Amino acid sequence: MLSGLVIVDKPQGWTSHDVVGRMRRIAGTRKVGHAGTLDPMATGVLVVGINKATRLLTYIVGTSKTYTATIRLGQSTVTDDAEGEVTATASTAEVAEQAIHDGVAALTGQIQQVPSSVSAIKVNGERAYARVRSGEEVTLASRPVTIHRFEVHSINRDAAADVVDLDVTVECSSGTYIRALARDLGNALGVGGHLTALRRTHVGPYSLEQARTLEQLAEELNVLDMADAARALMPNRELSPEETTEISFGRRIAAGAAPGSSAAATAEHPAAAFAPDGSLVALLADAGSFAKPVLVFAPGTGGPSNGPGTTDGPGNSDRPGTTDRPVPGTSGAA
Repeated sequence: MLSGLVIVDKPQGWTSHDVVGRMRRIAGTRKVGHAGTLDPMATGVLVVGINKATRLLTYIVGTSKTYTATIRLGQSTVTDDAEGEVTATASTAEVAEQAIHDGVAALTGQIQQVPSSVSAIKVNGERAYARVRSGEEVTLASRPVTIHRFEVHSINRDAAADVVDLDVTVECSSGTYIRALARDLGNALGVGGHLTALRRTHVGPYSLEQARTLEQLAEELNVLDMADAARALMPNRELSPEETTEISFGRRIAAGAAPGSSAAATAEHPAAAFAPDGSLVALLADAGSFAKPVLVFAPGTGGPSNGPGTTDGPGNSDRPGTTDRPVPGTSGAA
């Protein structure tokens, strides 16, 4: 049975749920999930898991993301992106380039960010965007995110429209809203701002260079083997034949790192363990002097074993953190 990751170049106007539905038809299976939503306005890297590879998705969701984007200063919208109604305008004539760079610097590093009110975050059991659409005023709590890089490539002034467009690259932690960055930069400069374009170029180790359009995938399904996907995603541990046998039956082996070491694998950040033939055997977590399997795969198949000690990891598209937002005006979630 076909299993692996597919790096999709999501088209504009499609929800992540739309892409999963199309991939189910292309791959001929119902068991398809994605590793983190891209909103309809956004394009670029969407990591999709097929069959047994859906169990790797939970370890991809929390990785850092990289985007290219265009931020428009001088206009605020209800959704903080171009799909929402303009709610306020302000002249950008007095906004200096140095002020823009200072504002970007202030939004770099560890910051507290208030997500857009039309995000998919639940408020008393209901999506925030649904409450906004029903006419309710929603204010979400701030949360910590990390902006590893916020780089301005060009500053383009449109005197006729009295706006400034910034072409930027943002590398950030999971859970960051790029449109919230656009909003906050505009507010800090006193003119408002929103996102007009967003393209995701990296999700963890997976890049746009690996991505294929849905049309290309329909012609030739390009699948990243589970072993190769895990080798790129996680710390690697090469097993001896004896260790391979023990882990295949869900039994413990010697730890891969000293207890308490920063190199020690955990259940949340496991190591990928490989048999001598290169096949993916298991995901391992160190526990004291031992390493124990978090998820066991059948040697040589790249698929989970049903033997003793096997623990299934989460990873389908319905779990919290990868819920689709099939409504316009929600672009910018990392």
